[in-house]
Amino acid sequence: MEKRTIITGASGEIGAAIAMKLASEGHQLFLHYNQNHAAIEQLCQQLSDDCIIGGVQADLSTAAGLSYFLDYIPEEITHLVMTSGAAYYGLFQDMTDDEMEMMLQLHVTSPWKITRALIPEMIRRKFGKIVLITSIWGQHGASCEVAYSSVKGAQNTFIKALAKELGPSQIYVNGVSPGFIDTRMNNHLTDMEKQQLVEDIPLQRAGLPEDVAGAVSFLCSDQSSYIQGEVIGVNGAFS
Repeated sequence: MEKRTIITGASGEIGAAIAMKLASEGHQLFLHYNQNHAAIEQLCQQLSDDCIIGGVQADLSTAAGLSYFLDYIPEEITHLVMTSGAAYYGLFQDMTDDEMEMMLQLHVTSPWKITRALIPEMIRRKFGKIVLITSIWGQHGASCEVAYSSVKGAQNTFIKALAKELGPSQIYVNGVSPGFIDTRMNNHLTDMEKQQLVEDIPLQRAGLPEDVAGAVSFLCSDQSSYIQGEVIGVNGAFS
């Protein structure tokens, strides 16, 4: 079966690593990004033209951006990998209403509506694979990342519930929950803070985007044919 795959957030380090991995395994990719045009151009230069079926720039943290994205979704998508995300660091009491709405839209409402748009065709074909990149904080929570922990927890429950609903239609819904991954999202940490985190990880290193991509590749493959509704931790036993 032809593998036609949407990747949201493909300009991020994790999204790009997933794109490279899936392209090497025969996926045809529809790439989404928000702002980092240079990164998406660099990614496209590393990929062969015949594995890219399209792309779109859209801000999934807004209702207008989501609507624009949905208008560009190609037909006959078999795989959906959602990596788009943004953290909020600070006291929960200091968050504005707009910041809260942005976090909910980006991590909950947009994944809901993108998935909803793709489900009917997947049901018709009796096949589909949906993978969300969540977070270790969605399972354990983190001080000063209350909103991020909350929306990632919502994603985890969404995965488990939707997997039960779509299982009879042979549509797989799973997640990958990274721990401390060496990406730009952690640039707010000092070198000392990063080292302290690494010391708490039994494998004694930060994760790499390629570590996450490997787990996504597995969930998108036939090797995961009896894995449904799972959130796989990629955290070096940090949890």
